[in-house]
Amino acid sequence: MGLLAAPETAKPVAPEKAAEAPAKGKEEAPAKPAPNTKDKAKPETPPAKPANGKETAPAKPATGKEATPPAKPANGKETIPTKPADPKPAPEAEVTPMPPAKEGEPTPTVAPEDDEAAAERNEANAATAVARPVSSDPVQVYGWREWVLIGQAQMKLAAKLDTGALTSSIHAEEKELFERDGKKWVRFIVTDPGEKNSPRTRIEAPLVRIAHIKDPGGKSEAREVVRLNFTLGERKLRADFTLNNRSNMLSPVLIGRTTIKELGWVDPSRAYLADQKIMR
Repeated sequence: MGLLAAPETAKPVAPEKAAEAPAKGKEEAPAKPAPNTKDKAKPETPPAKPANGKETAPAKPATGKEATPPAKPANGKETIPTKPADPKPAPEAEVTPMPPAKEGEPTPTVAPEDDEAAAERNEANAATAVARPVSSDPVQVYGWREWVLIGQAQMKLAAKLDTGALTSSIHAEEKELFERDGKKWVRFIVTDPGEKNSPRTRIEAPLVRIAHIKDPGGKSEAREVVRLNFTLGERKLRADFTLNNRSNMLSPVLIGRTTIKELGWVDPSRAYLADQKIMR
């Protein structure tokens, strides 16, 4: 009886404990490398890093730059994305100088008030602004050339009626400025340079103004302007004349359209019609 009880308790217990001991050692051994496996898992994240190797936040793009470049202007300066760009130019851009000259034309210059060219432009603009009705009253017709009597001496000179000129003009020689009663006067000699032995008459008249007239070459010339009495046919008139050297002209006197408007019509195909009293 005593020999049978001893093997039942001592022998089976030892193998079971020995088997449990190695099992615990195997379970703890794999648990130790766990922190190493986490550290080894870190290399799986490099694809999120940029090419330069710098660590960036997950919210930033792969380039590592902030997602604001679309709001920046072309000059590279940073602007606030919510503020719209002002398409309007600066206030000074609204101010336009002057309109530019047309191609092929020189830059226009401001002419003085008494400039003949400026006066003609103003007259042309005023004439096109208002349409004037044609009068039914009879109007006398004059030729393109007529005889006129100048001043108190009634000096007879040939005059050209020129609708292309604004102010009348007369040939004058030996011009001299002087003062009389505190006012400026002009002393000059009137004659016909195209006629031999033409009488020479000295005339004195108050100075009205100094006109600036440009010649065909574009050079501006200052000319004295006086107011003279003259007779054309039966019409007695008073008009402004510029004192000019008309020795190279066909007529010593030119009647401009300022005076022609008071006379009547001009027939450019005929001359010396004043004495014929042709009415239209």
